[in-house]
Amino acid sequence: MDRLPCPDVTFPGQAKLVQALDAAVTSGDQHAITSALRNTLCRLIRDQDVQLPECVHEPITDHYARRELYRSARHGYSVVAMTWGPGQGTPVHDHSGLWCVEGVWDGQLEITQFELLERDGNRFRFRAAGGMQAGPGSAGSLIPPHEYHTIRNASPDVVAISLHIYKAPMECCSMFVPQDGEWYERAASDLPTDEAA
Repeated sequence: MDRLPCPDVTFPGQAKLVQALDAAVTSGDQHAITSALRNTLCRLIRDQDVQLPECVHEPITDHYARRELYRSARHGYSVVAMTWGPGQGTPVHDHSGLWCVEGVWDGQLEITQFELLERDGNRFRFRAAGGMQAGPGSAGSLIPPHEYHTIRNASPDVVAISLHIYKAPMECCSMFVPQDGEWYERAASDLPTDEAA
């Protein structure tokens, strides 16, 4: 599927969301920005004035959905809503060197961080370094080089929705395929977006 940036997607509270994100991304270095975005995103998720478009509540059967809702021409950041059907998740992956703030809008997500222990060419040795169950209104951040993790909707019957703010549009990343023990092989992966309407 082709990438579909969605500049025409509108939803209730969009201007309020963009104004708050714009203020957060101008708050200093990447640590200050991600901290401000985490606080902002937690507040916005609980704000009844902000209602994500109806399409983000619709899962896609064979993959989790990535729908770009906004891309800032001025500041460069991208806002992507992800819809996780029951059991859907990611392999271990990176964020292509981009910081990211992720907040759970609806449902529950299992998030597992991975620590890179060593690298041998295209082989990487990771160890799970902690995990959490994240529910609505919670948000976390990834700042390279600490950017390796998995996300999964463990529910057998409830859809989960998360909102992701990336430093810039994230159109590719590295996925890590399990090999033996703690070893994984890196594979490049394009990250197309699904249509948001």
